[in-house]
Amino acid sequence: MARAIIMKYLDRHWFSFIGAVLVVVIVSACYRPDGRSEPIPDQVSYNLHIRPILSDNCFACHGPDANKREAGLRLDLADEAFAALRDTPGSHAFVPGMPKESEAYRRMVSDDPMERMPPPGSNLILSEREIKLIEKWIRQGANYEPHWAFIPPVKAALPKVKESKWPKNEIDYFILREQEARSLLPNLEASKEMILRRLSFDLTGLPPSVELQDRFLADQRPDAYDQLVDELLGGKHYGERMAVHWMDVARYADSHGYQDDNFRSQWPWRDWVIHAFNKNMRYDEFLTWQLAGDLLPDATKEQVLATGFNRNHKITEEGGVIDEEYRVEYVVDRTNTFGKAMIGLTLECAQCHDHKYDPLSQKEYFQLYAFFNNIREVGHESNIGGPNTYAKHPKMEITDEDIEGILSFVNKKDTLGLIVSVMGERDSVRATHILERGVYDAPGEPVEPGVPTAIMGFPEHLPKNRLGLAKWLTDNQHPLTARVFVNRIWAEIFGVGLVETVGDFGMQGKLPTHPELLDWLARDFMENGWDIKRLLKQLVTSATYRQSSELTEKRLLADPGNSWYTRAPRERLKAEFVKDLVMASSGLLHSEIGGPSVKPYQPKGLWEAAASTGAKFGLLGTYVQDSGEKLYRRGLYTFIKRTLPPPSMIIFDASNRDVCEPLRTTTNTPLQALVMMNDPMVLEGARVLATTLITESGQFGDTFEAAFRRIINRRPSEQELHVLRAYFEDQSAYWKDHTVDAEKLINVGEYPLHSSIDPVKLAAMMQVVSLIYNMEEAITKS
Repeated sequence: MARAIIMKYLDRHWFSFIGAVLVVVIVSACYRPDGRSEPIPDQVSYNLHIRPILSDNCFACHGPDANKREAGLRLDLADEAFAALRDTPGSHAFVPGMPKESEAYRRMVSDDPMERMPPPGSNLILSEREIKLIEKWIRQGANYEPHWAFIPPVKAALPKVKESKWPKNEIDYFILREQEARSLLPNLEASKEMILRRLSFDLTGLPPSVELQDRFLADQRPDAYDQLVDELLGGKHYGERMAVHWMDVARYADSHGYQDDNFRSQWPWRDWVIHAFNKNMRYDEFLTWQLAGDLLPDATKEQVLATGFNRNHKITEEGGVIDEEYRVEYVVDRTNTFGKAMIGLTLECAQCHDHKYDPLSQKEYFQLYAFFNNIREVGHESNIGGPNTYAKHPKMEITDEDIEGILSFVNKKDTLGLIVSVMGERDSVRATHILERGVYDAPGEPVEPGVPTAIMGFPEHLPKNRLGLAKWLTDNQHPLTARVFVNRIWAEIFGVGLVETVGDFGMQGKLPTHPELLDWLARDFMENGWDIKRLLKQLVTSATYRQSSELTEKRLLADPGNSWYTRAPRERLKAEFVKDLVMASSGLLHSEIGGPSVKPYQPKGLWEAAASTGAKFGLLGTYVQDSGEKLYRRGLYTFIKRTLPPPSMIIFDASNRDVCEPLRTTTNTPLQALVMMNDPMVLEGARVLATTLITESGQFGDTFEAAFRRIINRRPSEQELHVLRAYFEDQSAYWKDHTVDAEKLINVGEYPLHSSIDPVKLAAMMQVVSLIYNMEEAITKS
């Protein structure tokens, strides 16, 4: 029925809809997010202006890859670009201050197709603006700069802006400066209802209750919004919301992975993450404990538990595997995760050879690898079906005494012992070698623990172990750690990072749209104690964040990609929060914090259809659905079996947790609509909310308005109310003639059915609620 309403609307507005889509497609096709359609800047920067041009058009033949380099010419290094050319010794690719004497520039502007660069056969053409940029750069001295992300961030002075009344904090000055430079204007401020919904999902992952809506709307204090932010940041659900993102980064799952995909008991580490966020642990400490908590002086069980971060990788239990091969795989995984999660670099590209784009050699890769190569673990440790498979050595047992003391945040459900995979060093140092072609059984030159020198040197006074690595990582002069984190948090709030490639700050990553703002935030973050809640408060109290997401055609044409933040983004909720919305709005949510993962509704037979099935394959051969309160836990706690992750979450772009994933992709598919129309979770939520609306209608005022406010979190317009009432009457008439079908419809889910309600009335109201759940606005943050 919901689909019928939607299709009826599309039939009526089809041409307007298609027209709007075409405008977006055409504008997006013409739009150049790197700003190349803009005027030539007074000072041309190699990092911001020239390197992107050379990378797109020249480096394929004249870049870092020696195997594809032509004419012996390399343009990514100043010394080689200024050197005499091999084929024409009297010439130089670039001559500082002299464009006409620069052979590379001369060929870029040549009319001779035999000389022109890029060659016509490459299908690459430099624009007039790109040529002018290169010419001006050469005139200004052809100054090469180190990669921007490897230069420690500097806290620039706040920019001067014309509309000085608009900014609410420092962030807005940087945003407004870029808008004014392009003759753009910020959007109006969002309504209190919409900003409350947006803020509630951003800080708790849950919709605001009707009680909170009423309280905030009635609060006329000047600091009402700031008070609301503090309230949400201080609530217990804040840590759960932040943990969703960190689970992706840490590749957390409830099974080992690979074909014999058995159970693992790593969830106490997830409880620790929630606890760490809720108590606002400093980010530098948060990283240090996870990297090297076991190496801290007199390490506590909590600090050791934190190191479970490093053990969340896939682990094999298959017979016949080569032990050393998989042990090496585990170390490689930890090294690569360190790269993406903490310094935003694609380290994995250097496992088999020198990195083709970033200044990272294979030797430096294995020097980093060496920090993680001294763990007391083996590649194959199996006892399928027995308790020893829950965690692999090195591991830690959590006792009842721990739960009553230092690990009181672990939500232990029973009296059975808990074991968690953690880090633990060997008594002797394992030798590390460069592995030729990255192959486990081809050791080459031996190496000591070390770091890529292009990023920052490793101080001599630091120990060459994981604790030393953590101290190097969190040094206040490290150019990447704070930048990478504040950028990821920005992406969590605004939908896209200031650096779009949140996991790649290397040469092939995107340039920051607001480099001075990124550096200001990074430096400010470090100067203020790596305080995560403070950072989030800065973002959500800015005027930039509080803009409306409403979009006119004029605004779309002026800033089609919203690169200059002329409006709030329209972002679909994360997969976990889609479930949370239904559970919370319907009243089904069981809001207990932490504990083991749960198995909600999913189509029958999925696990059984996999290659490894049956009792002999341990606890996960057959899907045994949970019941009672467990069905209504938050999406964060949904059981993730790597080989068969929960389908309704994967459909909404959740990670299967095979590898570190700093940012999820966002898709829009018909399967998502089918989930919202047919999934037992949504239908049960609609039935339970419909029951509440009918049985307690006197407490809610207008029943349809009450449903709308619980799901959409704003008051409906009169037109929307008219549609809902008319739909209810239509459904009532339909189900009156189909009573048997009505009884089948409402008999969904395990929550007890209210026997005294007329099935016809309940079915009709259930369909109304389902219709609201199927509004695009229901699963859109803003």
